[in-house]
Amino acid sequence: MSNLALALRDSSTMLRRNLLHARRYPSLTLNLLLTPVMLLLLFVYVFGDAMSAGIGGGDRSDYIAYIVPGLLLMTIGSTTIGTAVSVANDMTEGIIARFRTMAIHRGSVLVGHVVGSVVQSILSVVLVGAVGVAIGFRSADATALEWLAAFGLLVLFTLALTWIAVGMGLVSPNAEAASNNAMPLIFLPLISSAFVPVDSMPGWFQPVAEYQPFTPAIETLRGLLLGTGIGHNGWLAVVWSLALTALGYLWATAKFNNDPK
Repeated sequence: MSNLALALRDSSTMLRRNLLHARRYPSLTLNLLLTPVMLLLLFVYVFGDAMSAGIGGGDRSDYIAYIVPGLLLMTIGSTTIGTAVSVANDMTEGIIARFRTMAIHRGSVLVGHVVGSVVQSILSVVLVGAVGVAIGFRSADATALEWLAAFGLLVLFTLALTWIAVGMGLVSPNAEAASNNAMPLIFLPLISSAFVPVDSMPGWFQPVAEYQPFTPAIETLRGLLLGTGIGHNGWLAVVWSLALTALGYLWATAKFNNDPK
């Protein structure tokens, strides 16, 4: 069997393993998924009227359209925290040491975590998007190509955050530390344009909010689904996603290959 065939076979086995774990222990994914759903309902039904005035909209429906793209990206960040916890569990419970003694492709363990996390994150995004549609979100004349581009952006951004989360899980001594280390993946959307426009923030803080990874992705998603201007955010979102994917991959594989456990 060729190296490629071996890698594909073992990676698919590890993918099934991780998906089975997620199915048997859904509480972690559910808890992480509830955060963006609750924030969506809170900001729409408690703060919606006031926030819509702040963004120059006429009523709550304008704020629903504004906030849903940001919450979709926040869903990815919160879901990938589960990946960091899962990787940390594998590293501390001895299963990785057992895998190292078996005749399996070395990289398949990480690939299984990454692909499994991407699948779970996209399913979570679909669920949060369905909640958004149920409370009134509508896309403004987005074409099939724009929907495809939006989906591609979500997958690419998910891949980037997943590799970062895998690296965080590998360097964490236990699951609790992994959860804490991955908290920036939830914190960063809170200081982006997910909830309010960047130009409404204090002047000294605007560059931080504008050029961090989440804001360009959120604004690009809004442009694709709502017809607003994308400007430089499109290429910034792609550059951030590719850079974080490369950084996370190199970090995770280096740590995994050098770890003696």
